[in-house]
Amino acid sequence: MRNEVRQLRIVIGLSQQELGRALGVSRQTINAIEQSRYDPSLPLAIRMARYFGKTVEEIFHVD
Repeated sequence: MRNEVRQLRIVIGLSQQELGRALGVSRQTINAIEQSRYDPSLPLAIRMARYFGKTVEEIFHVD
């Protein structure tokens, strides 16, 4: 599943560590999501969407 997490994070000037802290997950989790090695749980995807002011569908794209 493709996602826009890295681009959204960079636009607002956050490190992976800062985003992970804000969402209650590790930097490694953010890295794995950005690299499409890990699909977040629905609750985490919703937290990410709310954090960025987007919908889940705007961030995560099923190929």
